[in-house]
Amino acid sequence: MPRIYLSPSTQDWNPYVDGSGSEEYWMNRIVDAMEPYLRSNTISFVRNTPEMTAASSIAQANSLGGFDFYLALHSNASGEGQTGKNRGIIVFYYPTSSDGKRAAELFAAQLRMVYPLPAKVTTQATTTLGEVRRPKYPANLIELGYHDNYDDARWIENNLDAAAQAIARGLTEYFGLPFIEPQPVVQGTVSTSGS
Repeated sequence: MPRIYLSPSTQDWNPYVDGSGSEEYWMNRIVDAMEPYLRSNTISFVRNTPEMTAASSIAQANSLGGFDFYLALHSNASGEGQTGKNRGIIVFYYPTSSDGKRAAELFAAQLRMVYPLPAKVTTQATTTLGEVRRPKYPANLIELGYHDNYDDARWIENNLDAAAQAIARGLTEYFGLPFIEPQPVVQGTVSTSGS
């Protein structure tokens, strides 16, 4: 059973342009939506908490050990003078990690199917982001659109399940698992003739 570390953003100081919440809030909502997909596909996970930081998330993942992948989810912001002008999804990976690059390409392929501008879903190597550089495991950081762009912010807010499923599908492909839709919980009673 694959085991991953999930690190949704802990940046509650990054507000969405429409006032609906923060980067931390919306990335945690996506991970909430991912959990049923991960469980139904036998991918176990440990998840950071909003009180943590990126650095403490990395430290926890490295100290716990035994993970097959580290996945960070963020939303992006444009630089000075560009506020609201950029759109797109970027999947970052460490340049010398062949597994990280392979996973990034799988995530990007799945996200192109649900994001309205598929040509703006890209992968990019980086040595500057701690969440792809410092984990002991293959790692990706996905910037799921720009929260200072109204259209991207609304896409994230209105497509939690689609984004969650796309990311989960990328993980099942990465681990070589068939994708299984979550099934509703069914209650039953078992009767036995013994005690």
